[in-house]
Amino acid sequence: MINKQRLVDEFLNLVAIDSLTKQERKMADALLEMLKSMGYEPYEDDTGSKIGGNAGNVVCHVKGNTNAPALLLMAHMDTVVPGLNKKAVVEGDIIKSDGTTILGGDDAAGIAVILETIKSLKEDGAEFGDLYIAFTVAEEGGLYGARNLDLSKIPADFAFILDNGGPIGTIAVKAPYYNRFSATFKGRAAHAGLEPEKGLSAIMMASKAIAHMPYFGRIDPESTSNIGIIKGGEARNIVCETCTVEGEVRSTDKDKIAMYTQAIVDSFKKTAEEMGGTVDIEAETMYPGYFIKESDAIIELVKKASEISGIPIRLESTGGGSDTNIINGAGIPAVDISVGMDKVHSTQEQIKISDMVKACEFLTSIIKAACSYNRK
Repeated sequence: MINKQRLVDEFLNLVAIDSLTKQERKMADALLEMLKSMGYEPYEDDTGSKIGGNAGNVVCHVKGNTNAPALLLMAHMDTVVPGLNKKAVVEGDIIKSDGTTILGGDDAAGIAVILETIKSLKEDGAEFGDLYIAFTVAEEGGLYGARNLDLSKIPADFAFILDNGGPIGTIAVKAPYYNRFSATFKGRAAHAGLEPEKGLSAIMMASKAIAHMPYFGRIDPESTSNIGIIKGGEARNIVCETCTVEGEVRSTDKDKIAMYTQAIVDSFKKTAEEMGGTVDIEAETMYPGYFIKESDAIIELVKKASEISGIPIRLESTGGGSDTNIINGAGIPAVDISVGMDKVHSTQEQIKISDMVKACEFLTSIIKAACSYNRK
């Protein structure tokens, strides 16, 4: 049986730990100790050294007691800013931030739900197959932890990533491909007061390029693009020589994302040339999209879990990326399931205790459904 107070205590303990992207050392150490205290032998991989962080992914094998498909359970350790010195406030069924920082339920809630579910299964003497746990680093920065996870050591048949919002039973079965781009416009520096006509402003060049972008914001029902960062200039009295623009393109359609990204790149180059400057552009695919069909085996599992738990499921498409993208791209069927997080990435972030309990019950039912799935 799920121990609600233990779950709440664990969650409050986790959200109090500072764990910004690539600064997850304290969180990794805490999780390693927790898993060891539960009688397991977790290990930390070398992802930290590969990505310039101070911690790697925490991975653990929970050996099953029956023959069933092996499941990978995942959540990420890092949080976004403002995420230092977080103070959670408990008001009845709600746990929220104190309004000065995020809460950190994204994704401490996923971690807490996984830990409590496993503790409950062991205490109840329930049957379950092999379970693999992966708590990843740097998810918020670009899924770097999952991208560097050695899946050859994790022979899972299905994966469940606990990093979604919405009512419990909400399952993200479709997510976009993601391209990032960085464009550095180069003009000519000059004194802005004495001889501005001798200069060529890279800021103006970048501004014009953005204004003439062929695709921006909501492109179509499957695709979006955005400019998120602009950096340029040394001083107010210098005509800016360089200006860098960073943006993204997302689409659930692989052909569309390639087309839209190339169109933006070509447009930037054209603007720079017309203004007499240059632009250096870097573009790359950060992670693949995925689409799980309702007829796929992993959906059979969640439907069975719905029957066991009495929790209705809702299959949805999401515009965001998660570790689920990487795991699907590696060939392991994966879905992102809700742990009830709400208003994430904001200082109004909150979560219901009852939703976390329900998320544990749903995950428990998924694990039980995997046992019956194997007996078909």
